[in-house]
Amino acid sequence: MNFKDLKISDELIDTLKKNGIKTPTPIQEESILHIKNNKDILAQSQTGTGKTLAFLIPIFDSISPKNQNIQTLILAPTRELAIQIYNEAEKLNKDKNINILAAYGGKDIKSQLNKLKRNIQLVIATPGRLLDHLDRKSIDLSKLNTLVLDEADQMILMGFKNEIEAIIKETNKKRQTLCFSATLDSQVKKLAYRYMKDPVEVTIKSKEITLETIKQEVVETTDRHKQEALCKVLDEDNPFMAIIFCRTKRRVDALDEALAVKGYNCEKLHSDIPQAKRERIIKSFRKADLQYLIATDVASRGLDITGITHIYNYDIPETSEDYIHRIGRTGRIGNDGYTCMFVDPKNTKTLEKIESDIKYEIPRRLVELDK
Repeated sequence: MNFKDLKISDELIDTLKKNGIKTPTPIQEESILHIKNNKDILAQSQTGTGKTLAFLIPIFDSISPKNQNIQTLILAPTRELAIQIYNEAEKLNKDKNINILAAYGGKDIKSQLNKLKRNIQLVIATPGRLLDHLDRKSIDLSKLNTLVLDEADQMILMGFKNEIEAIIKETNKKRQTLCFSATLDSQVKKLAYRYMKDPVEVTIKSKEITLETIKQEVVETTDRHKQEALCKVLDEDNPFMAIIFCRTKRRVDALDEALAVKGYNCEKLHSDIPQAKRERIIKSFRKADLQYLIATDVASRGLDITGITHIYNYDIPETSEDYIHRIGRTGRIGNDGYTCMFVDPKNTKTLEKIESDIKYEIPRRLVELDK
């Protein structure tokens, strides 16, 4: 199947080709025609499957620069993801001349208010900052055609359910609603079905990301020796670019300090770091000026960076979905990747559950520690 089969305009197909995108991914194949036919969509798809373009392509094919109203709203849980979606949208906007506003916390609201004095057709926002604009009456969603909830599971996990519902109440009831999520648990489905009209469910299996392009290994250790084991592995692998995942902000801080003292080229990323600094860190990492990014799961949402060769799970993720999401940061678009997870004896049951869910017994990696 190609984009012509999905009834995408020649102009947009040319724009996609200029960006090196020639054929649709499975999530795009399954979603785009439904979106173009004005159906509500409830889609489950992991990171790295092309889901951002699955909603941006049909949106850009239908959005009108002549219509002076806000036609589309895309809600994202984190600033990083909002920025990533904005960057992807700008690539599609080269020949379209749509006015796009990225509205997220940590960015000067005055510049956003100034931009809103022009006619904005597309808003990409985090819930908190959007509610701020709605309170100021600086954004009007009453003529909205399409609402996109991206990473819906994470928005609910981060406590944005009430904010999402308050935002939806400000929108046109005849709107189209597109909900994309890595997991479709009961809370996501409950929210979706309350505000959607007979949604089409689209599910893209994640096994192709998990197993086919990524070599996975486990290092069995203890929390006491975990840091030493990690350093041994890093020295052996010397990865080009790697993300090291920790469970909490405090664990990120401690590991970042320890690795920096040992001379590793690293920076930390979590929600307590000021937005301007977070953007600088991500920019440095994207340019490969940094070798290691030490992050929490929430901070990592939306980090779509090419060149990440290794993922290290310093702390085991709580669910198999989180594991798939983390390791999906490497081995993207057919490239090979590597992931290594450090497991304490108390994590045995969690590891067994992950292995059961992905139907794969992850090989063990032996690490010799200094006596």
